[in-house]
Amino acid sequence: MSTLITPHTDARMATIIEKVRGGERLNLEDGVYLYESNDLLTIGQLANEVNLRKNGNKVYFIENMSLYFTNVCESRCAFCNFRKDDGEEGAYTLSGPEMVQYVEQHMNPGVREFHIVGGHNDKVPFQYYVDSLQALHDRFPEVTLKAYTAAEIDFFTRISGLSIREVLEKLRAAGLKTLTGGGAEILSDQYRKKMRVDKANVEEYLEVHRTAHNLGMKTHTTMLYGSIESREDRIRHMLQIRELQDETNGFMVFIPLSMQPKNKNAGIMRRNSAYEDLKTIAVSRLMLDNFDHIKAYFINIGAQLTQVALNFGASDVHGTILKERISHAAGALTPEGLTRDELIWLVKGAGRIPVERDTFYNEIKVYE
Repeated sequence: MSTLITPHTDARMATIIEKVRGGERLNLEDGVYLYESNDLLTIGQLANEVNLRKNGNKVYFIENMSLYFTNVCESRCAFCNFRKDDGEEGAYTLSGPEMVQYVEQHMNPGVREFHIVGGHNDKVPFQYYVDSLQALHDRFPEVTLKAYTAAEIDFFTRISGLSIREVLEKLRAAGLKTLTGGGAEILSDQYRKKMRVDKANVEEYLEVHRTAHNLGMKTHTTMLYGSIESREDRIRHMLQIRELQDETNGFMVFIPLSMQPKNKNAGIMRRNSAYEDLKTIAVSRLMLDNFDHIKAYFINIGAQLTQVALNFGASDVHGTILKERISHAAGALTPEGLTRDELIWLVKGAGRIPVERDTFYNEIKVYE
């Protein structure tokens, strides 16, 4: 049994430590207490212990490429600076062949995954979204299509008149292998109303993933934190995701996304602190006992803090990405992507073992 870094732990923290080390599940009150505690080192060490039990010293990454077919969106979420109205300066909607051409010009050898998200463009039919995937799958059959958020899938049901299952089946026939995790924001309908998240509500988001899991798909899920939500809202978000994971075991990874300000010149007071980012990753690891992986997303928190996060419960650093747009449209100051060598350096610099993976966490190469 390892010794706690901070020896003067209070009784409540001691009880939580005992629960975690004994394999007992944490509850809402435990999670809120952890968020309100200033004992970051104990929380981080405990999360690190959990991660080491699950993954050892291995940290995962993938050679992937982010693609955005359209930024036209009917929704006007308060936090988004990526969306455009149809006809607005900077708005675009690429056809399948146009995206194939873009990929051919920018793709690196070794890319295993296309990460595809975009706007809810109601100016095109559902078939456009099917054909977009089909064009990529036909040209790059060896690359896994990780496409669309649960909110996008719900949007597709509205513009097509099809059920969630029918939408997913048509997309799978075109090459879809897994869903991205976005669109969750904070799983609170009150939050979604205040933040004008006029897309899939909480139950719709969860039902899309439930349906995908029941079809045999493994998916990803996120939490966008750092705006108006309370810490209790964050824990309730995690509990809803944990409950669905108990039911389906279909999630591969949980991705806490640190909210970015709309203005790249926004000062430090408009951004989440490193303290809050590390605590969120650690608390996620402790609450989500039925998840194998918690991701430290360098696009939002930076490469060096990502290294620290690998000792606070994170076991995944995402991938090479190649020109991320959504977080950077919202004011992210981080690189738009990293090379394989940079990701390997990042992980080794944290004292961990880099493991190149595929989309489904099958190991491709271990860099001892």
